[in-house]
Amino acid sequence: MDFWHNSDCNIHVLVACHNDDAPNLVAIGSDHSVEVLLVGSSSCESVALFHIGTRLTAIAWSPRSVSPSTSEEWVIELAAASADYGLHLLTKTASGPEDIFHFGGGLSGHHGKINDITFCGGMGIESSRYVATVSDDKMLMVWDLTPHDTDVQDEIQSPDSRPQPTVYVMAYPHPLTSIDSHTSTTKELLVSDSRGTVYIVDWRSDPSASEQDSWRSSSVLELTDPHALSEVSVGLSLKLSGSVAWRRDSPDIVGSVYGSKFSLWDLSNLRGGKPFATSGSFSQGGHRFRYFCVFFDERSCYSPNLRRWCPTYPEYFAISTQSPLKGAVVHVYSTNYVYAQPTVFNVSQRPQYVRDFDFLATRGIPRLAVAVGRSVAIFPIGVES
Repeated sequence: MDFWHNSDCNIHVLVACHNDDAPNLVAIGSDHSVEVLLVGSSSCESVALFHIGTRLTAIAWSPRSVSPSTSEEWVIELAAASADYGLHLLTKTASGPEDIFHFGGGLSGHHGKINDITFCGGMGIESSRYVATVSDDKMLMVWDLTPHDTDVQDEIQSPDSRPQPTVYVMAYPHPLTSIDSHTSTTKELLVSDSRGTVYIVDWRSDPSASEQDSWRSSSVLELTDPHALSEVSVGLSLKLSGSVAWRRDSPDIVGSVYGSKFSLWDLSNLRGGKPFATSGSFSQGGHRFRYFCVFFDERSCYSPNLRRWCPTYPEYFAISTQSPLKGAVVHVYSTNYVYAQPTVFNVSQRPQYVRDFDFLATRGIPRLAVAVGRSVAIFPIGVES
């Protein structure tokens, strides 16, 4: 391992910031707080701590975030979900203290565990305006954080004066496990349910069907994982699972892990909604699917509708499991060699397991941040050639 950062309690969520201006920030959610880490070459520094008071279940980075190492006028902004079904907008600036804006609780919000969260406003002025959440209550909710503003305000409003967000709700037939957005679009979301179906959803559509069928009227595309569906049909799925992600440099490529297998889809060649590649991952069942966010290289091509990518690296993705049978382990794959054996990183021994992980977006050799127990391990997935 490269180095470790220790927390004072168990870590349940870990999310790295992939903004161009904040590639060295990592947020960790614990039993009661969200801590933001500034990651260096050999150590971490805590730059913000938000006390929520209950266990965190999901975190997303706002596109507004700027690292303290990038600008003196830095901004840290995140959306977080907690075990009491509440949502929280967390903000800290260079000139001010931590600010927490609570929303989404009570009758207007979710009534089941919130499994994932993402900002979904694209790359324009509305990039930090909308937050989407999915839950065990079978609901996808999109929250407008500035409901009375025609333009997103640059200044941070105080909690006393800020209006509560409005919400757009879509009901689904099964619990929803993960959600992802892509910077190339302001209206589509990638959503997975617990039974092996992946939806491309147009959340800005105006459904004309009944509330029970709102998910069908909003779905642009439905993808199926045959392996997951077969397990469910014979009663082998004993636990809600499923993680899905867009490849950062191509909205046509979608990846997911369900149970012991991962699948990849190419939206430009649908094949009837079936994946173009499926292979085994963890026999105990995968938990998290992450694509690598490649760092920016000034020599690379740039499209205004996409993030900036370095074409000199292959496109990596990684999968973890929450089974402690083999300890804390992460498998790293390359989309260029989907069926090759993965590179295996043994982070810690049994009975520890990977609680969450993410790729860092810093320059150089790709690095992973892996949450194990009360600690975060940060290490490269290769060496300088």
